[in-house]
Amino acid sequence: MDKSKVYLISLKTTSSRNLLDKLEFLVKKAGILSLDYNKKFTAIKIHFGEYGNLAYIRPNYVARIVKILKDNNAFVFVTDANTLYKGKRGNAVDHLQTAMENGFNPLTLGCNVIIADGLKGTEFREVPINMKHCKTAKIGSAIADADIIISMNHFKGHELAGFGGALKNLGMGSGSVGGKLEMHSGNKPRIERKNCTGCRQCVKNCAYGAIKLDDEKKAVIDYNKCVGCGQCIAVCYFDAAQVVWGATNTLEKIAEYAYAAILGKQHFHINFVMNISPNCDCWNYNDVPIVPDIGILASSDPVALDRACVDLVNKAPIMAGSVLDGKDCKNKDKFTLVYPNTNWKVCLDHAEKIGLGTQNYELLELG
Repeated sequence: MDKSKVYLISLKTTSSRNLLDKLEFLVKKAGILSLDYNKKFTAIKIHFGEYGNLAYIRPNYVARIVKILKDNNAFVFVTDANTLYKGKRGNAVDHLQTAMENGFNPLTLGCNVIIADGLKGTEFREVPINMKHCKTAKIGSAIADADIIISMNHFKGHELAGFGGALKNLGMGSGSVGGKLEMHSGNKPRIERKNCTGCRQCVKNCAYGAIKLDDEKKAVIDYNKCVGCGQCIAVCYFDAAQVVWGATNTLEKIAEYAYAAILGKQHFHINFVMNISPNCDCWNYNDVPIVPDIGILASSDPVALDRACVDLVNKAPIMAGSVLDGKDCKNKDKFTLVYPNTNWKVCLDHAEKIGLGTQNYELLELG
């Protein structure tokens, strides 16, 4: 397979050329204007960030992309689907409020914000894909009905996927609540009892009442109630709640859902490799970045884009004070060091296998 082109700009600026101007230069060089936007419904797929988290993409960047698309007669809207867990983005009312509080609203963006899967996460289209795990994918209606998908992705760590980038944002992020459940359902966590301190963080944060403490003050999961959302894994401070990776279904399902999200559509993708926090933006906090800011990358190939980003992170130095500070990271994968029980490559390998893109890329650094 031929190499896909991935374009990179650094975050270095001058008084006559700020980051918004550099972003516009990047996406135009990478081919964003090669798409036909004329009177096409164009969804900018983004993550609005959970309230309290400050690592998400700034609305200023989104507004510049909105302007570029509207200048080319696109019907633009910014969108995300509701979450499986019951935080402040679990329904459209709370989700829109959180988006506005984080700066995503028509005044700042220049376009409307639409929650893709409706009020309760039940508005979706079943997209036929006939893949290994999913015969159809439950994609939020606003995304499924769009003509064009532009993904804007904060590249960071992720407690289930190793890292989150374009594929995670497109796949898990475009699924309705039922779609997210389907992606998670084959991958329920386990409790390593010797690590459990009885701190009750998993109990407090389980939206489904699936975790209790037993007589020995150890966490126990009721698998009849557990939906496999991974909330307990992220909030456990002692590595007691762990991913069970006997099967790789979740990451492969994410690839299949990403395939469904852009199936039959024009698409383009932008990764912001900055503020590279160890955790997903779904959490109401963000930790010290694991490496210094790297830049912004863009490509028409989401697989190549994610692979280029993870390679750049692995070449970067460790950030002092981060979860990797003091660890021997030489010639080691940083996301695996943060989450030893994950294997991010599964998602990229499957995405490549099903024709979503290629991990064979050419990195073009722009001035």
